[in-house]
Amino acid sequence: MRLAILLSFVAVALGRDDLVDDTSLSAGQYSRNPGLKPVSSRDTHNMVASELVSRDAFSGPSKASSYALRFGGRRQEKRQSQTTPADIRPTPEPTGASSATTTVHIIDEHDFALLLPYRPGELISDAESDGVSYCTLDSTDPACSKRVTDGFIRAAAVSTSDDGSYIQVTGCLDVSKSSLDPSDSGGQFDVRFPNGAQCTFGGYGASFIQLVEPAANRFCLRCCRSRDDQINCNSHQDRAGCQTAIPGTYDFPSLGVTCEE
Repeated sequence: MRLAILLSFVAVALGRDDLVDDTSLSAGQYSRNPGLKPVSSRDTHNMVASELVSRDAFSGPSKASSYALRFGGRRQEKRQSQTTPADIRPTPEPTGASSATTTVHIIDEHDFALLLPYRPGELISDAESDGVSYCTLDSTDPACSKRVTDGFIRAAAVSTSDDGSYIQVTGCLDVSKSSLDPSDSGGQFDVRFPNGAQCTFGGYGASFIQLVEPAANRFCLRCCRSRDDQINCNSHQDRAGCQTAIPGTYDFPSLGVTCEE
């Protein structure tokens, strides 16, 4: 009889009417046997929970990487934290011979160069094959042949790693002071694109990544000292955005500038 009761409660909990015998008792009913106490809905829950916990103990973790904790006769779910490991596949080899027209540099917040589309209105992702370097107006680099327009760089911040493995510049843009498409979500330049791309900090072949996001009014450039530095210059985060790929300064309260505006 008790086995029939247990099967009845399990069947109700699992929605299996075909497992319920017509003579089985539902929760809250009195048994015809005066020696049995009425079964409450709470007892039903605990009995079913105990059965499910026992079943989980043998079946192992679910595909969702959760596990059951038996606590007071009840089943509680706890989600295991899942972190996606960084993609640190080797940096692809540079393409083409080094070229001054695709060379970037970082000296300070007033003197640096970015790779940008050569054609007006061209998307950043399309310019990965024909982008060229544009220097800031105050740059003293004699190799600069093109310069950004006045006001295009609203604010910038330069920082270096403690061990000297990289230097970076991050900041905010005023896309209206350029020929960029303001709805463009952006793209990445690195040692592969465009041909001959390099940063003077590490030289030709050394890792660097640059993202420009016109729709978010952001830019970021990080140049690494060595080749194949996928820890500091991860070229496989091209869709992650500046704030993830190159954490840095994108708000400048002292200047009244934020990239969100």
